[in-house]
Amino acid sequence: MTPESQQKREPRHFSMIRTFTPADFVTLGNAFSGAGAILSQMQYLATGMPHWLWLAFGLMPLAFILDALDGRIARWRFQSSPLGADLDSLSDVISFGMAPAALAFAMGMRGGLDVAVLLYFVGCGISRLARFNVTAASLSDGTGKVKYFEGTPIPTSLALVMVLAFFFWKGRTGDDLPFGVWHVGAFDMHPLVLIYFASGSAMISKTLRIPKF
Repeated sequence: MTPESQQKREPRHFSMIRTFTPADFVTLGNAFSGAGAILSQMQYLATGMPHWLWLAFGLMPLAFILDALDGRIARWRFQSSPLGADLDSLSDVISFGMAPAALAFAMGMRGGLDVAVLLYFVGCGISRLARFNVTAASLSDGTGKVKYFEGTPIPTSLALVMVLAFFFWKGRTGDDLPFGVWHVGAFDMHPLVLIYFASGSAMISKTLRIPKF
C-alpha cells in the first residue's frame, strides 16, 4: 500500500472547534448560563448571601434568551452544525432541568419527597428532549421545520423560576414557603414542589400538543 492510499484510508480527525458555527457558541452561552446559575446557588447555600441567588435568577432568563437566539442565528446565516441539536439538548438539560431543580433545593425544598419530585422533574426534562430528537423528523413539515411540540418544551420551566423569584423577593424560603411543609411518615414535603411535578408531567405528555411558531 502506497503512503498516498494509506493516507486516504485513515479517518480524518474531527476538529470540534472548526465545526462550531456562531449559533453553536450562542448555545454554549446557554449552557454556561445554566451552569453558572447552579454554581451561584451553591454559593448561596455556602454563604447565605442573597445576591448569589439573585445572580442565579438573572442567569436563567439569560439562558432562555440565548436558547431562543441560537436557532434564529443558524437560519439567518444559513449554517447548519453537526453538533447543533446535541449541543442544544445538553444545554437545555442544564439550564432548564438541573438549574430550576437546584433552585428549588436552594430555596428550602430539601425533604425526601421534595427531592423525589425534583428528580422526577429532571428525568421528565431529559426524556422530553430525547423524544423530541427522535421524533423531530416525523413531526416536521416539508421544509424540515417542526410543526408542534409533543408536551411542553423544557424552557417553560422558566415559569417555575419566576414563581420562586417572587417568593424569594417576599422573603419566603424554607418552611415559610406557601403551604408550609408536610410531614408524611419519615419524609418531609413542601407542597409547592408539586408545581415541579406538574411541569415535568406536562413535558412528557403525549396528548398535549403545543404549536411551534
